[in-house]
Amino acid sequence: MTNRSSFNSTKFDEYNVTYDITLARGLSISGEDKDYFARHRIAWLADGLQQLHQQPKAVMDFGCGTGSATPLLFGLIGTQSVVAIDTSAKCLDVAKRTRACEHAQFLLYSQYKPSEQIDLAYSNGTFHHIPLNERAAAVNYVYRSLRHGGLFALWENNAWNPGTRYVMSRIPFDRDAIPLTPYEARHLLQAGGFEALRTDFLFIFPRMLRWFRGIEPLLSKLPLGAQYQVLCRKP
Repeated sequence: MTNRSSFNSTKFDEYNVTYDITLARGLSISGEDKDYFARHRIAWLADGLQQLHQQPKAVMDFGCGTGSATPLLFGLIGTQSVVAIDTSAKCLDVAKRTRACEHAQFLLYSQYKPSEQIDLAYSNGTFHHIPLNERAAAVNYVYRSLRHGGLFALWENNAWNPGTRYVMSRIPFDRDAIPLTPYEARHLLQAGGFEALRTDFLFIFPRMLRWFRGIEPLLSKLPLGAQYQVLCRKP
């Protein structure tokens, strides 16, 4: 639940220091913190890449915020470099200060020029913050960044899940967001030229019901989870 476009970069500048605290308060009802969700998103993506026999070398973190997911992307087999993109200069300052490493770049949306050099783009919770009339342009930005055959892993909050909507209502920077249904996300990506490969739903059970989490993979095709991933390919 982190991203944004030029329209609200100032808004997220206001949360550059308190972002993690604010998010933690919203997520606390689940019994987990943001790191739990981030690790499991990346692990789920890693399994999907393995099934597709893909080992991306150049990865984009689209809408990186304060950069919490960027180090995790280096855990994907094959990753050699990550370019992390955001529109909030102050959030990027935090990312550079806390997540800096030799093979990671943190750039403003306007600084990076798409040139079909990225193998995998990852985005979490970005598009529900982008105005409806700007979403196609954001998809096109990612599309032009990817090489032919490159993959885009779009993670979004499940608008069909009442628990997700409640959590978003507890987070100030999520209250005015416009969630995408899984259908809307797939349509947006396909309209942008992508081939949708799979849609998976994750995070069904809160911590108090963690004993049931072992069956979540069996339920991943049902629209029950708090978040979903649309994994797609640029032809």
